[in-house]
Amino acid sequence: MKWQGKRWGTLGDSITAANGYQPIVQAALGFSEVLNYGRSGCPMTAGGATDEGATVNMAAAVDAGLDCVTIFAGTNDYRLDKPLGSRDGHDPSTFVGAYRTLIESVLTANPGCRLSLWTPLQRDKDGYDIERPNAQGHRLGDYAEAVSALGREYALPVLDLYAESGLNRLTLPLFTDDGLHPNARGHARIAAMAIPFLERI
Repeated sequence: MKWQGKRWGTLGDSITAANGYQPIVQAALGFSEVLNYGRSGCPMTAGGATDEGATVNMAAAVDAGLDCVTIFAGTNDYRLDKPLGSRDGHDPSTFVGAYRTLIESVLTANPGCRLSLWTPLQRDKDGYDIERPNAQGHRLGDYAEAVSALGREYALPVLDLYAESGLNRLTLPLFTDDGLHPNARGHARIAAMAIPFLERI
């Protein structure tokens, strides 16, 4: 078991902060410790009322001795109308710029950790789903694709929950409490995908 006795840090929003998928993965893979850096209601992107908990800003709290770090964000950037930004930008007030800043911060502090990127899940809450553009003109899938593109750019593995989790408008009532936040069954589904993914990388 490659992760037996290793330490894992999880970055993200309320889905990560809920600490639902982590215990299942930890039990299966043998992590000795899981540090949860998730912040409810916060996007990846810096700025505005959510700045303190923005995922990009949580980089300062990440333990430099971690063996594995996962980033699971994007749905709040879509919902809070955060701009995607340019493909090569570092502006933390845009999604791509903030994500790139976070990647480089984590890997500069800890180049030996295994960093992976997880796309946001599909959603259907408060009128925001996979079809509706936000005020920036972006759909949720645009943020998911940006995560995949960053994975290719930095040679980092991507867990594509948006495309492969099976959570969609037909199944969200079964796997979530409200069309967005996973229930126990939803966290078990995330863990079922994360376990073989982390074993592989």
